[in-house]
Amino acid sequence: MMYVHQSVTMPRDMNLVDIMTALTSDISRLRFGPPVTHVYNPLVHARKSYTCYVERFGAAPRDVLLVGMNPGPWGMVQTGVPFGEVNVVRDWLGIEAPVTKPASEHPKRPVQGFACQRSEVSGARLWGWARATFKTPRRFFARFLVVNYCPLCFMESTGRNRTPDKLPGAERAPLFEACDRAIRRTVEHLRPQHVIGIGVFAETRLRAALTGYDGQIGRILHPSPASPAANQDWASKAAAELRALGIRLPGR
Repeated sequence: MMYVHQSVTMPRDMNLVDIMTALTSDISRLRFGPPVTHVYNPLVHARKSYTCYVERFGAAPRDVLLVGMNPGPWGMVQTGVPFGEVNVVRDWLGIEAPVTKPASEHPKRPVQGFACQRSEVSGARLWGWARATFKTPRRFFARFLVVNYCPLCFMESTGRNRTPDKLPGAERAPLFEACDRAIRRTVEHLRPQHVIGIGVFAETRLRAALTGYDGQIGRILHPSPASPAANQDWASKAAAELRALGIRLPGR
């Protein structure tokens, strides 16, 4: 895929690990104020498992790129894999690597890595659908890859998540600029025909970032339990939305 937008130009040998490294550098200088008290970046404390994920499954090209919002406290924060519910990452994807601690850890949101006993519902639903539909990681990743738009997890003093769209404008602008640049580089590297936001936020950011992209940008329902619609057979709804976008799935 190519663009009209000139800012997507990048070295031709810039792979997903390079893109991760550049994004981590870009956002390392950013600071976030109250009500945010803690910020986790699993690209740092779970770098080994994220690197394993993209090196094992992220070879270009990819037909479909699924893009989430940002890490969940019991998913990617623990495993380094987008929507990375511990059991699925370890048992289906076959990834388990040492995870370190963030510089400042929230007492209600400990990073325990693959020892974490909590299950992230969104991740269990997304990867559960992938496993049920494609049976093996090889078949899924032959055409698909899952990434997040923003790599940071924001927490308030109570431990409550604060999503990137709720940050003040002065904090959002430089963060979104760095994340836009990273997603453009990711799309240019993978050359997908379809870039699909998982939820409204991701689709909105994709449309803002990918000016001139000549493939399809779309959206599927986010699997979060906070969404009443997602709690009623999310997998069937997401599959129907993908098929409506012209994306082939096994079984039909």
